[in-house]
Amino acid sequence: MQKRQQGLTLIELMIVIAIIGILGALALPAYQDYSIRARVSEMLLAAGGCKTAVNEAISSASQPDVSSALPKACENQSSKYVSSISADANGVITVVGNHEALRGSTSATANSISLTPVQTGSTAVNGSTDGGKTIASWRCGPAATHGLPLKYLPASCKAS
Repeated sequence: MQKRQQGLTLIELMIVIAIIGILGALALPAYQDYSIRARVSEMLLAAGGCKTAVNEAISSASQPDVSSALPKACENQSSKYVSSISADANGVITVVGNHEALRGSTSATANSISLTPVQTGSTAVNGSTDGGKTIASWRCGPAATHGLPLKYLPASCKAS
């Protein structure tokens, strides 16, 4: 009579555990980057109200400097992932992410995204009052100061 093997040998069990460990080591960094990118997308959504306000201010402005026409819609906004949202005199919106929400990025200060209104083609808004005061699109990317690393930006920001 032959004896049938029951269960796994120690070597087989060690191989299974090693494979699970390798898969976990590969998946964890990818998941962390994915979760940060999701939070950055939430930051861009939070800027939606400010984008609308800047669009209205630029299209209805009668002077080159639109800072006086910008409503307070861009100030004092914060959320779980956004520390602050601000717009400058040319309508460029800067969204500063909450460091705790974006932990895992390259540094504690790399947490800002810039949204620049573009009138036509690749010409950014400069406050000119000569016709065509409509915003054709928004160019998004890391802010000039404390810019978020490119790898965390959504695909729509990387292409612009």
